[in-house]
Amino acid sequence: MVALDRKRKSGSSQSNGVKKAKSNATSSFILHSYSKLPDLNAFPKAKSEPLDIFVWGTGSMCELGLGPSAKTKEVKRPRLNPFLTSEKLGGTHIVDFAVGGMHTLALDGLNRVWSWGGNDSGVLGRDTSQAKEVLKSADDQDEDDEDGDLNEAESTPGLVTGLPKDGKIVQLAATDNLSVALFDNGEVYAWGCFRCNEGLLGFLRNEIKIQKTPLKIAELKNIVQLAAGKDHLLALDSKGIVYAWGNGQQYQLGRRVLERHRYRTLEPQQFGLFNIKYIASGDFHCFAIDHDDKVYAWGLNQFGQCALTDENGDLEDGSTISKPTVVDSLSNKNIVEIAAGEHHTLAVTENGDALAWGRYDMKEVGISKNDLPESTFKDQHGNPRSIPTPTKLKFIKDDSGIKIKSVGAGSHHSFAITDDGFVYAWGFGDTYGPGLGPLDEDVETPTRIVNTATKYHDIELIGAGGQFSVSGGKKIEDEEKAEDRLEKYEELEE
Repeated sequence: MVALDRKRKSGSSQSNGVKKAKSNATSSFILHSYSKLPDLNAFPKAKSEPLDIFVWGTGSMCELGLGPSAKTKEVKRPRLNPFLTSEKLGGTHIVDFAVGGMHTLALDGLNRVWSWGGNDSGVLGRDTSQAKEVLKSADDQDEDDEDGDLNEAESTPGLVTGLPKDGKIVQLAATDNLSVALFDNGEVYAWGCFRCNEGLLGFLRNEIKIQKTPLKIAELKNIVQLAAGKDHLLALDSKGIVYAWGNGQQYQLGRRVLERHRYRTLEPQQFGLFNIKYIASGDFHCFAIDHDDKVYAWGLNQFGQCALTDENGDLEDGSTISKPTVVDSLSNKNIVEIAAGEHHTLAVTENGDALAWGRYDMKEVGISKNDLPESTFKDQHGNPRSIPTPTKLKFIKDDSGIKIKSVGAGSHHSFAITDDGFVYAWGFGDTYGPGLGPLDEDVETPTRIVNTATKYHDIELIGAGGQFSVSGGKKIEDEEKAEDRLEKYEELEE
C-alpha cells in the first residue's frame, strides 16, 4: 500500500445535492407489508453453457488449483486448469465460478461445487487437514521450489460437501473468508467466516466462529442475486430489497455499526434500499441500481471509488459514504454490470462502453496519464492519485470496432472482455495477475492478452482475487472464424 499525505478525516463524505435511501419509517412500512409486495426481480436460471477454465497469477496459497507442485506457484499467462476438464469431471463441464481473495468456487453441469485455495477459514467447504504437504529439502537446489510443495487437498479442486441435493445452484459468491451458494428457490447457504480489522469476527452472531460446512442462512428468502466484498455480503431479493451482513467497519453494510452490537452484523439485515434490480461490491464499497436506473453507492471512498466527492468537491483519506447515496454521474446511463477491487471500480453500459474510476497509482483504472480527466486528484508532488469521475476506457486508438460485454477486478488489477471474447488487462503487475507475462512495471492502459491457450477461445466470464485471476470460455470450433477474429484485432491494434 502507498501511504498518502492528506490528513485523515473522521465521519463521512457526501456528494453535492446528496439523495439518500428511503427513511426508516418507509423501511418499516415496506417490511411489515412484505407478503403483499409485488415481485420486481425474476429468479435466475441455472447456467448450463460449458466453459474451459483458465488460471494465472501467483498461487503461493494454492489459489491457482493446479496441484501441489511448487512449480505451479507462478503462472504468467492464462493456463488451462487440467483438473476441470470434461474428462476429469466425468463428462460434464464447469458452467460458472466465483473468485474470492485466495480461493475459488466452481459449479459444474451436475450441480456440484468444486473449491480450491487457502482453507484457513473453512472456505473450501471440505476437510483438507489430512492432506499431504511436502516441505523443501535442505538439499534441494531447485530455485523455483522456494517453500516446497503446496497442500495437496487445497491446491487441487475438490468437491464441497454438505450442500442440499435438491434444487439448482444459480450463483456462487466468495469473499476473502466466506463462500456462498444461491439456489433457484431463493435459499442461501454459506460457510467460512467473516474477519474485521481486529481479526476473526465470526460466522453467525456470537454462536458460530467458523462454519466449515454449508449452512442455510435462515434470515434470507426469495434471494435473486448476491454480491461479495472482502468480508461482507449483499443479497437482493425478488421484492427489490437489499440485505447486508459481515464486517461493517467502513460502512459497507450501509449503516452505522455500534461496537456493542457488532455481532448483529453477522445476521443479514435490510438498510433502506428498495426497488433495486442489481447489486455489486468491491472490497469495502458497494453499489445498487434501482428500477428507475438510479445508481447508489456507499462504503469506503478515499480514492473516489464510489464516484462521489464531499460537499466541497474534495476527497479525504479514510472518508466514507455512510448510507446509500445516489451517484448522478452513473444514473440513467444504462449500466448493466459493475465490478470493483480494493479502491477502484469498473462498469459496463448497455451499448458496450467500459467506464473506470478510483485509485490510480497502481494503474487500476486503465487510463493513460495523457488522458486523465480534469477531476483527477493529485498528491503534493503533482502525481495522479485518484479519479472520482467515471471515465470511458480506450482499448485502441479507434475504439469504433470494440464493444465490451463484461468486466472483472482483482484487488489492484482489472479486465474487460470484448463482445467476441478477447480479454484486455491492466493494473498491478508484480504478481502476474494481469496475465500478460513477465512485467517490468504496472500496466497503464488496457492491453490484450495474447497467448496460445486462449487465443481461440471466446471468454465469457472473468474474476480475480488478491494476486491471481480466473477466466472461463468456450473454444471457437470454426477455425476460419477464429482466425478472422484474431486478424481483426491485430489490424485494429496496428
